[in-house]
Amino acid sequence: MERRRRMRYLGWFVLLLALVFGVQGLAANQGVSATSNAEGPYEGHTLVSVQSYGLDGKLLELNEDGEVVWEFDPPNSRVFDAEQLDNGNFLVAVTTELSPQECPDDQLTVASEQCIEAQVVELDYETKEVVWNYTWYDEYITHHEVHDVDRLENGNTAIVDMGNDRAFVVNESGEITWEWHAENHLAQGTEFHEEYGGPADPGGEADWTHMNDIDKLENGNFQLSVRNFDVVIEVDPETKDVVNVVGEPGNTEILDHQHNPYELRNGTVLVADSGNDRVVELNATTDEVVWQYGGRGLLHWPRDADRLPNGNTLIVDTFNNRVVEIDEDGEIVWSYSGVQMPYAADRLSVPEEDHETVPGTELRSRYADTDSVQGTLEQAEAYAAFVFPSWVELPELLTLAGMVLGTVWLLLEGSVAVVRGD
Repeated sequence: MERRRRMRYLGWFVLLLALVFGVQGLAANQGVSATSNAEGPYEGHTLVSVQSYGLDGKLLELNEDGEVVWEFDPPNSRVFDAEQLDNGNFLVAVTTELSPQECPDDQLTVASEQCIEAQVVELDYETKEVVWNYTWYDEYITHHEVHDVDRLENGNTAIVDMGNDRAFVVNESGEITWEWHAENHLAQGTEFHEEYGGPADPGGEADWTHMNDIDKLENGNFQLSVRNFDVVIEVDPETKDVVNVVGEPGNTEILDHQHNPYELRNGTVLVADSGNDRVVELNATTDEVVWQYGGRGLLHWPRDADRLPNGNTLIVDTFNNRVVEIDEDGEIVWSYSGVQMPYAADRLSVPEEDHETVPGTELRSRYADTDSVQGTLEQAEAYAAFVFPSWVELPELLTLAGMVLGTVWLLLEGSVAVVRGD
């Protein structure tokens, strides 16, 4: 009799939580929102690339009020870095998942159910038609997406290929004019590995370097972000040697799985230090922290940051699903929230290569962390977004957890009742 009473109460408990979950879904804010201080933000439209938690990535141009005035929404794709060219067109890094029937046989050896097409496309601004492209196939989408592309002054295009651990440059005809393979410069036996160390090359399709950014510096060298090594390196294009290193492999106090480094003209580099949940400005020679903003109390896995000419900083706060602009005191003066897993953002009124701005020494640093329990819950909330609808956040996850535990308990009580003949 006691067991039957417990089962009845458990049934009512699970049903009540199911009703609560339904109410939470109806009440949830499932849209995007924008805020702006009248005199705080730097002028201009904002270009936001959206990776998404699934395959519905997009590229958005927002006006000062956070309204979408232009959109590129490729099917079955994730969208990463994008930039506006001098002719007004957009250059975009896109990765599209394909069915086996659309894939070459040599790209179906690891994941036979699908492959990907890594694409760099130039879109006509008015028509959205592709006016130039460079593409290649790879095995599968996770950690094989093309993350960054950069149009050079001579018309060539620099690209990082994460799936093949390489950086390269193609001309307008699609011919490779320069290529750099990490296995020749970062692997065991190289000068870099002897001096700095780093993860061993597992070979095959494993995610070894996770190179996610390439920029041509004013001195002619290439700057590469090697995420899984926790370093930003500078490469001489002539010798292909690594001539400078920011960070240290395995020393996550300096950088931890960083994205989108941005060299400033005062000898520092601004980096989205993703694993440390902060944006940090480092001395490019000594790794000294010049300025920082973040901690889990302010940011969660940021993946892009640009210092604007007035000293404001535009930040992509990925796992908080928003883009924010902070002023010199670290106060938010513009935000666009509710966009699912944004990757990069540019203020279109600022030229892509204009790195003349206010140094971090003149800005106020802010850092606000959370306790370990809250941090763990927030991480669970972020990972849940890959499985559940966008409106399922921490309160909804707790409700679901209660439903699951109640249901399991109810099933166990029922099993025991059957075995004992209650």
